[in-house]
Amino acid sequence: MTTDTYTAGRRGYGRHPGPPRPPEGPYGERLFAGWMTTGRPADLAEHLARYGAPPSFAARGKHVLIEAVARAGLTGRGGAAFPTATKLRAVARAKRPERVVVANGMESEPAASKDKALLRLAPHLVLDGIALAAEAVGAAEAYLCVAEKRMLRDLRELIAERRAHGIDSVEVQVCTPPHHYVSSEASALVNWIGGGEARPTTTPPRTAERGVAGLPTLVDNVETLAHLALIARYGPDWFRSRGTAESPGTTLVTLSGATPGPGVYEVAYGTPLREVVSLGGAAHDVQAVLVGGYFGTWLPAGQAAALEYSGRGLAAVGATPGAGVLAALPSTSCGLAETARVLEYLASQSARQCGPCRFGLPAAAEDFAQLAFGHCDRGTRERLEHRVALLAGRGACKHPDGASRLAASALHTFAHEVRRHLAAGPCPAALQAPPLLPAPTAAIGDGDWR
Repeated sequence: MTTDTYTAGRRGYGRHPGPPRPPEGPYGERLFAGWMTTGRPADLAEHLARYGAPPSFAARGKHVLIEAVARAGLTGRGGAAFPTATKLRAVARAKRPERVVVANGMESEPAASKDKALLRLAPHLVLDGIALAAEAVGAAEAYLCVAEKRMLRDLRELIAERRAHGIDSVEVQVCTPPHHYVSSEASALVNWIGGGEARPTTTPPRTAERGVAGLPTLVDNVETLAHLALIARYGPDWFRSRGTAESPGTTLVTLSGATPGPGVYEVAYGTPLREVVSLGGAAHDVQAVLVGGYFGTWLPAGQAAALEYSGRGLAAVGATPGAGVLAALPSTSCGLAETARVLEYLASQSARQCGPCRFGLPAAAEDFAQLAFGHCDRGTRERLEHRVALLAGRGACKHPDGASRLAASALHTFAHEVRRHLAAGPCPAALQAPPLLPAPTAAIGDGDWR
């Protein structure tokens, strides 16, 4: 049986027979539909049999795909949730004739693994999305940035196979920029690809105006591009058939912590947060949930359970899906200790280009560590709260903002622990419980940005 594939007609959106609609897994998976069906990554032949070749919009005009993405309501899946169509339009309308596409698969978030899983299990959807985005904005160059060098050979072989079959009109170069937390930021990637350091640069100009080698550049997360590839085939109405009106579609989530089945799951936006966490199995004795990763928000377990997993649902409590990370904190762990370790890591990962990252973040991390592991008084806590408040909105990039959000939410959610630590020093869990959240300790040298 075939279904309709998306095209544009003179009077709107027409239809013609296309490839079979991708199968859905038990929870309505789309990006992982092939994996759920076969239990293995799809090779090119299986991918083409399931989805067909990427549709071409050349004869209909690049605006057709951009309009489809706009109507679908696709937003970025890398953390900022910026409207994808707005990015596409900005690059497509640029005055410079040369344009570039950068697919961001760096996933610098230590607690996340969704982009790595996608590139392993459904790489051809990502490559389809890169080719379609390049066609939509008129780009002749495209780059796929990944953190793991061991992925280079596999991805390059896939790209070569696609080229041999004449599938892609743009050549994709796979590269591995320095793997630091801030190096996956859009301006850092385009700066490195253009021959500079993998450090964020100030904006404006935005990458859509001046990116790689000064050219208008589209930078999108690999998951975002994979969704774009499905929208191009099945249209905005199909995409919106899952999710909510404000947050349409599905998204990938990395579950960790107090769950029997940690891993990457695909869920529809709007799913109750308690159901998302339960995909990893029944979690017991959870005291809090970290939503959004290391730039995210700690929420008490009871409050988190009552929310829907979507931008609007989480905004009600000052949180966002962010990098698609959900970490359940067991009652046997100390939330202050976990936050202190993450803040120390974030301080070590800054670009060291402005005052908030060079001085403010390390000082706040040191104060937080004293609260979690040492002995401090009310003056130390007040100084910590003051420093955390000063971090937000003062950096050249969003690094101090994210750290401030995490620290402030921890002080609020674990207020009872703050009082206990102030009164009696560090709790047994802070000193004895194994770390829950990964926080690599390797220092960054001055020469490590190239």
